[in-house]
Amino acid sequence: MNLYFELLKKPIFNMEDVNEFYNNMDSARSAIKRLMKDGMVAKIRNNMYTCISGETGAPIANRFQIASHITPTSYVSHHTAMEYYGITDQVFYDVYVSSETSFRDFTFDGYTYCYVASKSSEGIEKPPYSGGVAVTNLERTIVDSIKDMDKISGIEEVVQNMESVHRMQEKRLLKYLELYQNQFLYQKMGYLLWQHKEQMGLSDSFFEKCKKQIGKSKRYLTRDQDGGCYDDTWKLVVPDNLQTMKNGVMMDADI
Repeated sequence: MNLYFELLKKPIFNMEDVNEFYNNMDSARSAIKRLMKDGMVAKIRNNMYTCISGETGAPIANRFQIASHITPTSYVSHHTAMEYYGITDQVFYDVYVSSETSFRDFTFDGYTYCYVASKSSEGIEKPPYSGGVAVTNLERTIVDSIKDMDKISGIEEVVQNMESVHRMQEKRLLKYLELYQNQFLYQKMGYLLWQHKEQMGLSDSFFEKCKKQIGKSKRYLTRDQDGGCYDDTWKLVVPDNLQTMKNGVMMDADI
């Protein structure tokens, strides 16, 4: 048996996986230490390993696979999910990982894996032939990215990503919006997606349902915003440079 070639079958493995070949944990640990010393295996974090490619010298596991195996409930989310779907052509070195179980942020192979508390297990998919990747579907990714854009993605990135998204399933969008029960999120979703309703294939009914949930509160679209244009439909003050407002009026910073 060649342990390295056996472990190559799994992008990510732990000591329990190695011990299946030894039935003796001390022997398993010694075997991994030898492979690490020879540069054939790398330790990602405690009890989490991947093989090193003999051809490229790079880890076999990619960042999406690693993110999906950090905890039993971890999955790729937010702008890292956008990267997975090819929505953005930018390469980010922060990998956002949602999980029901918390973990300390850590760095491996140039990427920092950042913990995000999972608010729901809905909308998580495991694409076939992905090597064990768990990722939010596109609709859940859109909702999460807009919900947390001031914490994670930023308004510029979210707006840019919207330009590349096509054909959304509005029933899914509404389902995830209902899970969060957040008036502000309905406002942001309605405003940002309205600009792309045709390319996304969203009906007027979708936006009417969003409008019914926004209440009477007037808010800034994004924090750290000084002034802007007021959109009366969604009761939002949006940055002047975000887009040309058709029926908006300038508002003071204090509303």
